[in-house]
Amino acid sequence: MNLREIEAIARAAHEGQTDKAGRPYAEHLKAVADGVRTRGGDEDQIAAAWLHDAVEDDALSEQWLQDAALSRRTKDIVLAVTKRAGESPEAYAGRILATPGALLVKEADLAHNANPVRLAVLDEPTRVRLTEKYARMRALLGL
Repeated sequence: MNLREIEAIARAAHEGQTDKAGRPYAEHLKAVADGVRTRGGDEDQIAAAWLHDAVEDDALSEQWLQDAALSRRTKDIVLAVTKRAGESPEAYAGRILATPGALLVKEADLAHNANPVRLAVLDEPTRVRLTEKYARMRALLGL
């Protein structure tokens, strides 16, 4: 599968979803993929960036990911950045750090999530909570 096909699948899977600011979710996926690209990420990492929230958001199943014509590395990165119910931030960060290529994808994700322009449109309690959450994850990842 090439990056164009992966982008189309990711956009279709998240169709109708919006981010916390009410923007189409595909804008976030594109920003993360672009962030990975500008940080020197390779094709596997860019593919994972497009798919980074698909399993977590139930947009695509874990079975779909396992069966997809993607590299093992892309699949591993997607699974590494997929948060699991009840998982501690420390365990989540540890899995990302233990998976080759995953840190760059998570770094791009956090950079877009923590963008002050995106956070500015949220209510104060949400903005404060998310800013602290993203800063804590950056610290756990050594970013």
